[in-house]
Amino acid sequence: MEITGNTRISAIIADPIHHVKTPQGINARLDELRVDGVLVPVHVTADGLSAVVDGFRQMQNFQGFIVTVPHKSAIVALCDEVDPDAARIGAVNVVCREADGRLKGYMLDGEGFVAGLREAGIDPAGRSAYLAGAGGAANAIAFALARAGVTRLTIANRTASKAEGLIQRVAGAYPEVPCHIGGRDANGHDLVVNATSLGLHEDDALPLDADSLDAGQIVAEIIMQPAQTALLAAAEARGCRTHPGLPMLQNQLKLMTRILGFVDND
Repeated sequence: MEITGNTRISAIIADPIHHVKTPQGINARLDELRVDGVLVPVHVTADGLSAVVDGFRQMQNFQGFIVTVPHKSAIVALCDEVDPDAARIGAVNVVCREADGRLKGYMLDGEGFVAGLREAGIDPAGRSAYLAGAGGAANAIAFALARAGVTRLTIANRTASKAEGLIQRVAGAYPEVPCHIGGRDANGHDLVVNATSLGLHEDDALPLDADSLDAGQIVAEIIMQPAQTALLAAAEARGCRTHPGLPMLQNQLKLMTRILGFVDND
């Protein structure tokens, strides 16, 4: 679509910026929905972050911005308001600019993941969940799974203190969901989620003990490339139902276009 003086603008900020794929995804959605809007990549260093955000506030045709590495944590303090779970996670990946210039931050990694599960007919509600990882994406997914109504959440991480800290924060927000620290054994859980970066490379170790998997489990990834990780291959070999990482991104794009105010409901 042609960019005119009526075009509403949004951005993605990162350092570096060359690798981001979100502009292609968002702009394709806006074009598909016939929305007069555009998302552009903006290279912002940590030193310039505050000044750039202040500039965004002053742009009257600016919808908001997406945040990625390394700014997800630093942006929290620059928002006027932050969604409660994003505040607990301590990170934001999309910021909506309101008409008066106020900025509200959200963390959509977890919501995108859960939406992807539901789209595939997998409702976390009433299921027990095992989560490998306690980093940024794992934090968001842990809160989203608890909010979605899992009956029990086990978190396993190489650094036990990070898992303990995450468990304490999830339990504080969702005391009705029993939370435990786990090891590499994922047995006894309905839903098994890899929220680590293990699987990006061919020589990566598995994030959990594949021998502990059985045919009654659903094994899900957040890694998008490769689509078939070593963990998913091992899970399929054991008869598990598998769920790839791409739906998490696809559903985040839908949520982002809505939060940025380009659509009311798509």
